[in-house]
Amino acid sequence: MANDQMVNPLDALHTYFGYDDFRPMQQEIIDSVLAGKDTLALLPTGGGKSLCFQVPTLVMADNDSEGEGLCLVITPLIALMKDQVANLRNRNILATAIYTGMSHEEQRVALDNCLYGPYHFLYVSPERLESEEFLKRVVQLPICMIAVDEAHCISQWGYDFRPSYLRIAEIREHLQAPILALTATATPEVVEDIQTQLGFAEPNVFRTSFARPNLHYVVRHTEDKQQQLLHILERVHGSAIVYVRNRKRTKELSEWLNCQLSIVNCQLVADYYHAGLPTTERTAKQQAWKDGNTRVIVCTNAFGMGIDKPNVRLVIHYDLPDSIEAYFQEAGRAGRDGEQAWCVLLHAPKDSVIVKQRIGNNYPPQEEVERVYQLLCDYLTIGLGSGRDATFAIDVEQFCTDMHLAFLTTYAALQLLTSAGYITYTDEQDLQPRVRILLDKEELYNLNESPFQERLLSALMRRYSGIFTDPQFIHLTRLAEDLGTTEFAVNSSLVAMAKQHIIRYIPAQRVSMVHFPVPRQNTVNLSDRVYANRKQIFEQHLQAMLEYAENNHYCRSQLLLGYFGEQDAPLCGTCDICIQNKKRNEI
Repeated sequence: MANDQMVNPLDALHTYFGYDDFRPMQQEIIDSVLAGKDTLALLPTGGGKSLCFQVPTLVMADNDSEGEGLCLVITPLIALMKDQVANLRNRNILATAIYTGMSHEEQRVALDNCLYGPYHFLYVSPERLESEEFLKRVVQLPICMIAVDEAHCISQWGYDFRPSYLRIAEIREHLQAPILALTATATPEVVEDIQTQLGFAEPNVFRTSFARPNLHYVVRHTEDKQQQLLHILERVHGSAIVYVRNRKRTKELSEWLNCQLSIVNCQLVADYYHAGLPTTERTAKQQAWKDGNTRVIVCTNAFGMGIDKPNVRLVIHYDLPDSIEAYFQEAGRAGRDGEQAWCVLLHAPKDSVIVKQRIGNNYPPQEEVERVYQLLCDYLTIGLGSGRDATFAIDVEQFCTDMHLAFLTTYAALQLLTSAGYITYTDEQDLQPRVRILLDKEELYNLNESPFQERLLSALMRRYSGIFTDPQFIHLTRLAEDLGTTEFAVNSSLVAMAKQHIIRYIPAQRVSMVHFPVPRQNTVNLSDRVYANRKQIFEQHLQAMLEYAENNHYCRSQLLLGYFGEQDAPLCGTCDICIQNKKRNEI
């Protein structure tokens, strides 16, 4: 709400978030945005990026005569999106999000809330920008600022390029609002490209040094990664993350660690985590690790986004990451409390061969990409020239089994087809439960259901207008609140009514989605931007990662910081290379 007295950033920081002062560089970034300047902020993981757009938005809203001010936040991390919305609401700040799995009605309500207010934050995934319907609505909103998280994704030189980010520049043509781009890792080349792709009026970059003196970067050359991993975990105590590249290995390695490490204390030491696990299981594993009940989490890179556990003492990469940027960001989850922590990369001689295989897996021959596309269309019964705007849930592993395809190359082909605009593939998102009422209103009136079922049916009809004709996405939490009961009770009643053929009930599930923005095409053409150029960049990133792993002459910290443009970074003095060089100089 607007105040008679102008609110400044420090007032907003204290009033809304309870902090007395800003972290390094936050104040300067916020002042730049409030001055109406397009701004790129490079802050390390855990550096407080979210406050850099939350505080200026609230300042602009409080100082507006109508109390209006909406920040459009574009982020690819749906879990982080949900967490930030929940945290803002807990502070009585109105925020909402639109993401895969929401019904059209829920999306409409979210946008209406932002239009008629007073909502101050709308979080969306970059894929939402490809919806013409969304673009028509968003230009009507009172947007005072655009925040782009993980901004390196917009650069073709970045390690996680996403074509949907390129639509942000189109939105800017219709909105008079400054843009704040945020990222934790970016090379000088990526920094320049981000500003170009987002249409900055002039270069405007704020960065803090990526140097973190409490982190010790180590590369261990070994023929036996398992034994080396065990040795490190026995030597360095405390909470640990072990990153691996495939889901199967997360379980195998965690089970092996439990056999090796729990002999003494007879308790669960390690657990595993990947994106394919059910939501409830992932949440439970994550919470057990955060609470310290599980010491080691063996995981894919799906783990860690938005998780701020300060006392991680070890981050170990069992397999070579795809790029130095990815490695630096994941390793940076260690030691956020400022205490000593170790970031260890395990490297075996055979890794260089495996890396070359990875190039072929990520960039299969173009004829194989076209074959996957045509088989996918056949699998989903989409005829030539049809399928525009159609969306399908798909089990990719089952698709590969049924069509006799290799999983890794198929997955890569889906990503390439997405980059080329033939499909939009969304990997394993949580899909809310759906309900359709099978009986008409007169039949329901004559139905002899229980009092609770009657109340539940009334709540369903009141909340979801199309529930008699199509399955509607529902919120168990909201229905439970309406009825003054638990989600478990609501779910149990829905299951019972489904068995009575009163409703069709599709429980919550984790599925991948394929959307067809254009009709099925007769041929697939992958441009150089999509295939040849990206393949070359991917190879360069892998080669840089290999050189880091194999370099035995320079301080690891200096190598990493130099990659990000900090050419005068000091020697850390404590990494394995520094210690070896010190010993050599003493002899």
